[in-house]
Amino acid sequence: MSIPEAFIKFSSRRSTVYSTKGIVSSTQSLANAAGLRILSKGGNCVDAAIAVSAALCITEPTSTGIGGDCFALYYKLDDKNDPKSGKVLGLNGTGRAAKAVTPQDVWNEHNHGKPMKRIPYTSVFAVTVPGAIAGWNDAYDKWGSGNVTFAEILEPAIELAEKGFPVAELASRSWRSASVKLKNQNPDVDVADNAFLFDGEPPQEGDFVTNKRVAETLKIVAKEGKKGFYHGPVAEAIIRTTGARNGKLTLDDLSSHTSTFVDPIKLNFQGSNVWEIPPNGHGLVALLALGIIQELHNSGKIDIYKLKHNSAEYLHLLVEVCKIAFYDSDEYVTDPQFKDLPIESLLSPEYLKKRAKLFDPSKIIDGETMSHGVPDPKYKSDTVYLTVTDSNGEACSFINSVYQGFGSGILVEDYGFCLHNRGANFNLSPGKSNCLEGGKRPYHTIIPGMITNEDNSLYASFGNMGGFAQPVCHVQHVLNLTVFNFSPQQSIDSPRFILDSDENNDADRGRGADGPVRTPVTVVALEEGIDQKVVDQLQELGHETKVYTGYSRGTFGRAQIIKKDVKKGNIVYSAGSDLRGDGAAVAYL
Repeated sequence: MSIPEAFIKFSSRRSTVYSTKGIVSSTQSLANAAGLRILSKGGNCVDAAIAVSAALCITEPTSTGIGGDCFALYYKLDDKNDPKSGKVLGLNGTGRAAKAVTPQDVWNEHNHGKPMKRIPYTSVFAVTVPGAIAGWNDAYDKWGSGNVTFAEILEPAIELAEKGFPVAELASRSWRSASVKLKNQNPDVDVADNAFLFDGEPPQEGDFVTNKRVAETLKIVAKEGKKGFYHGPVAEAIIRTTGARNGKLTLDDLSSHTSTFVDPIKLNFQGSNVWEIPPNGHGLVALLALGIIQELHNSGKIDIYKLKHNSAEYLHLLVEVCKIAFYDSDEYVTDPQFKDLPIESLLSPEYLKKRAKLFDPSKIIDGETMSHGVPDPKYKSDTVYLTVTDSNGEACSFINSVYQGFGSGILVEDYGFCLHNRGANFNLSPGKSNCLEGGKRPYHTIIPGMITNEDNSLYASFGNMGGFAQPVCHVQHVLNLTVFNFSPQQSIDSPRFILDSDENNDADRGRGADGPVRTPVTVVALEEGIDQKVVDQLQELGHETKVYTGYSRGTFGRAQIIKKDVKKGNIVYSAGSDLRGDGAAVAYL
């Protein structure tokens, strides 16, 4: 079924969704139904978020799966009767590289032993330990309500995989696009058939499909918990699959995997606290960019309250501060177990003032000479994003991913899931912060977001999947909500920009991850709806631009936002969901 071009260009007429009891917002309606089912059984926002994430692994498998990773932020009330007793907690559910792997292994496999700067996206060396299953189980154990079992939470996903479901419009498009990788990576058509291909082909919109193999895998996990994935037959199948391609993962790498509960990092921005997951996630990029904007505002160099939304002046500011922040990610977004990271110093006013001096309202930064900053030592990140709020006044901001479409494309045959390729965000430059090392977590692009008020009450739970677009989009949503007073749906509907590396420039700097500042030229990708005069003005300032239209607007990711207010003593949630995805925000009654 083809969609008329006029519809593709038509602005979303999604209304903001309101509820007093809770909201589930994701990219797939069937996944939302899974979350609502868990809420109806007395589950809290964390229980429901896990159910939604599991269901998305079935209904949108190009973006996420049990062979991937996850992060979560949980807004928890110490006293359910006191909305100011909240605190934000974090979970890092990401996997690590094989303990025995080295850059030389990659060079030997792909470049006749000669050095290269990046791991190919379809390489077995891009496969790190999948962290999602442990992340779900650990979040449930520590943060769950106790009113539903882990097996009950996985029930909707198992039902979808076993009994089948119709494929949604945009999911089918990404499915078809990524099917070439599946076929190339699994030349025996029977391997992927009846899991992700059907009679050798991807499904069309509305086609009814099942994945009985992954249903059986989830049944094992439902019965045994994370042990059923990281030990025993499933683990053995993962190692058999990667070993056949000369991978270095071992059973010990899987059995020793652990999630990490972390203290989220925050920045006070204009009276609101913006929360992100610390490195190895790149939420730090969003906080650095917002901090630089705030220092420019405080110094009088700009007035963010007088800038016109999506004007050339406004977009130039955001582009430049995001570039500055990404340069810092080269050095400071990595596994903190392998490098001491001066997060407090990086987010200090002193350091942010120093970085703010790099901004010039009349021209772009020179990418040939730009590098990360050094803070004063005395001031000691294809994906699905979803968010859930509940009747307690709590919220879960959750993100799960296999990275690119179907991840590495390497399918664990008997168990119906693909292994992610998050390790492609290591570099292969020894001595650099994010260089591949055994047992190390890679730079991660997936980041959940949260905003609280200064009195610790919840302001919003939000996120915007989309690889390296995510911190750039987080910055735009924070400004939309807190400066321009947009509703969640207005923020999501607004045309966005993101940053990209120059695909025509081979001068890979070999630092950080494979992100927008890896090349000297950073391209500004703009969404249709931004005035052409603004595009022209950005080009006059020196920006290389590219405008995306129609279905290609998916490059700007898919956002979900739930905002919380209190009116006449009642919690009032308001939510928006992205027209660039299939899903919606759904109220719980």
